This record gives sequence, structure tokens and C-alpha cells, in this order.
Amino acid sequence: MATAAAMAPAPAIPTTFGQAVIGPPGSGKTTYCLGMSTFLAGLGRRVAVVNLDPANEGTPYACAVDIGELVTLPDVMEALKLGPNGGLVYCMEYLEANLDWLHDRLAPFRGHYLLFDCPGQVELCTHHGALRSVFAQLAQWGFRLTAAHLVDSHYCTDPAKFISVLCTSLSTMLHVELPHVNILSKMDLIEQFGKLAFNLDYYTEVLDLSYLLDHLTSDPFFRHYRQLNEKLVQLIEDYSLVSFIPLNIQDKESVQRVLQAVDKANGYCFGVAEQQSLEAMMSAAVGADFHFTSTLGIQEKYLPSPEEEAVEQEDMHS
Repeated sequence: MATAAAMAPAPAIPTTFGQAVIGPPGSGKTTYCLGMSTFLAGLGRRVAVVNLDPANEGTPYACAVDIGELVTLPDVMEALKLGPNGGLVYCMEYLEANLDWLHDRLAPFRGHYLLFDCPGQVELCTHHGALRSVFAQLAQWGFRLTAAHLVDSHYCTDPAKFISVLCTSLSTMLHVELPHVNILSKMDLIEQFGKLAFNLDYYTEVLDLSYLLDHLTSDPFFRHYRQLNEKLVQLIEDYSLVSFIPLNIQDKESVQRVLQAVDKANGYCFGVAEQQSLEAMMSAAVGADFHFTSTLGIQEKYLPSPEEEAVEQEDMHS
């Protein structure tokens, strides 16, 4: 006869939410992890940051789990005579082959809100399978992650680079296979790289891209590639998946808007962790904060109005 202890149900494993922070080198992933972890701690969430970038030395945040304990890029490059790109690919394949190590290291942090600081090599998120396999295994273990894909906002000032970023973002969304939030980082620095051809919402909502094509054809170099650019734009618009949220990691309101989108994507806002009210849940479900309004506010804060630019030009000529 079974004992009462044997018949008792196993204790439920708490659902673990988090973000997989991805993006090209220099997009601000490590700074984002530091700022977001500080913001989340201020909200009362138990936060743990996991460094999955073997090239990340001297992180500004306290690592709950550090891939450097398993493998480091300098060691791989020296031992196998690989360059930095090949070394990073090898490191991710090594992690994929040693997922039991990651499982054991993450076990004490079940129930925490996790931030995974991922390597910046673009190929790992567009077509190589190792990092995607790691994310898939995390999902099987009960980790509910959102991919927070950071892109440097200065690409908006160059139509050709922006189309390239759109293609990369779309490829990443299709390959990584996670709920996805695309983020334009470093919004406070965007004005330093030139003027935007259109309002900020044109870039965040990825509106009619034919206007960008017109800008490209004004350049003699890109005029020869108009048909190619038209096909790329058509591909992006056919999928109609890519949009962006502008972010200045130093601005709490900006960080909160990103967090709302992430929480909605991975389902955290519908849980009981913070005992959200029905009103808050419905607000997240219908998008009551109106993304356009928030984008307009960011444009007013970081980008000069036409009137301000006219005054500046008058002052320069006077």
C-alpha cells in the first residue's frame, strides 16, 4: 500500500521568466543588462544576470552564472588557433554540448527573473543553430524567455543601413524562435549621427518603405541596386513582423515601456508574481498605453523640432 508521502504530489517548480538579450556587437547588451537588472530590482523582482558571452570580461553587473567558468574565448582562440568569430561559434557549440552544466548552475535561481547576456556575433542569431538549441532547451526546462534584440538607433540616419538592419532583425526573429521585442538602443545619442529623414515613428513602426527607396536612388551608388533594394523591402513588408521600441537605458520611463512589451510577450504580466489587477492585465492585452504616443514623446525629448533647427541655422549664419 502506497504511503501518504509517496502519494503526495511533487512540489511545483516555479515558472521562471526572463530575457535573452541579443544583438550585434556594440549595441549595448551588457549596459542594458545592468540597467534593466537595476530597474527590476527596484520593482521588487528577484533578478539574476547570466553571462553567456565568453568574450565578456569584467562585467559591470554581478553574474549569477558565468559561462567563463565553462569556457572562455581567449582560451579557445589560443588552443585551437581560431579567430574571434570562429572562437565564439566553438564556445556556443561547447555550451550546447554541456547543457547539463548550465542546468545545474541555473537550478538555484528558479523563480528569479533572469537576464541572459548573449554573445554579439550576428551569425549565432541568424543561421547558426547552437544558441537556438540552448534557448529551446531552456524552454523545455520551463524558462519562459523573450528575446530582447538590441539595434543601435544611429542606423536610422542611413536608409541603406536601416534596410540592412530590418533584414537582420527579420532573420533573427525567424531563426531564434522566441517571443521577440526589437529595441532601438542609445536613443539619447541618435542626434549625433545626423538628421532623420522622417519622424521617429516611421522607423519604429516600419511604415511604407518605398520612401526609403526614393532616398536611396538619390545616391548614384545605390541607384544601380534599386531592383535588389525593392525586393528586400518587399520581403520585409510581406512578413510584416518587424517593429522597434526606442530605448534610452538611463531613462526610467523608456525602460518601463520596454519592460511592458517584454512582459506582454513572455506572459509575465498575466501571472500572479506581482498580483496584477484585472485592469492592468486588460491594459496589456489591448495595448492601452498607445505606442505612438510614447514614440512621439521620445522624439520630442531627443530629436530637435524643425523650428528649433531653423533657429540654430539662423544663429549660425548671424
